[in-house]
Amino acid sequence: QVHVAESGGGLVQAGGSLRLSCAASGRTLSVYAMGWFRQAPGKEREFAAAIIRHDGSTYYADSMKGRLTISRDNAKNTVYLQMNSLKPEDTAVYYCAATETLRVTAPEAYGYWGQGTQVTVSS
Repeated sequence: QVHVAESGGGLVQAGGSLRLSCAASGRTLSVYAMGWFRQAPGKEREFAAAIIRHDGSTYYADSMKGRLTISRDNAKNTVYLQMNSLKPEDTAVYYCAATETLRVTAPEAYGYWGQGTQVTVSS
């Protein structure tokens, strides 16, 4: 079992930045990748970014590429999501998740999810 917990959400003005953190615990050696997803009200959960645990390779959603940076600290079992140039349409609950599979952009491939952290971007 792997447990993940997000932190760092909040209210920010358009154009601002936020850094989200995700701490993993439990059977973390079985984790292949950590991902960030987001879900806005009335919309489906969508992929934002992912990072491969063993080599640090990163993946980003095309719609957010250039504004997001995902990074990891394996010693702390923590993954970070730096978000810059935030827009009101980035308002959503952001979820961290862990997968043991190679399908790092598909939410259905992730078996372990955090509770989510709210990010609100005001105009």
